[in-house]
Amino acid sequence: MPRIAILSASVRQGRNSHRVALHLQRVLNGSADVDLLDLAAYDFPLFEERLKFQQDPAPRTVEFAQRFAQADGVIIVTPEYNGGYPASLKNVLDLLVDEWKRKPVALCTVSNGPFGGMQVATSLVLSLWKIKAWVVSAHLPVPKVSEAFNEAGEPTDPEAWAKRTKAFVDELLWAIEAERRMA
Repeated sequence: MPRIAILSASVRQGRNSHRVALHLQRVLNGSADVDLLDLAAYDFPLFEERLKFQQDPAPRTVEFAQRFAQADGVIIVTPEYNGGYPASLKNVLDLLVDEWKRKPVALCTVSNGPFGGMQVATSLVLSLWKIKAWVVSAHLPVPKVSEAFNEAGEPTDPEAWAKRTKAFVDELLWAIEAERRMA
């Protein structure tokens, strides 16, 4: 069974993107070993250096890196803030540069507007390519997130979201299997 880390990138109070992370966690249970890495729960400082160069990294940082490294693939659930992604996500991208290399990554972008965070995908893809992550072709934009999902991560239109989520998850699972065969 593949191991998938779901990276919930927002650390804001009242965040809505975490609703989608909870939805994806529930959908993946049974078809993958899911590890929800919630950046709000970690409350990381601003890292001054990549983990591999830190003299005395905090145990919580090492634990996060180990959990991330064990994942066969990653789903990033990120809101769009002013056309970009949150600093909390950039902080982790720069912390674990080597751990991202050739790891299949699927993007789920979220907004309360009608476009589902489409602008954030562009800047995020460029950063992921730079650190050699394998960004899979699947993308799950979530427009009007506060109308689409409740706080527990349950969709208001389960049938529509089941179909969209399945196509997204299937593409990531395919990429994980392809990467395993090529390794």
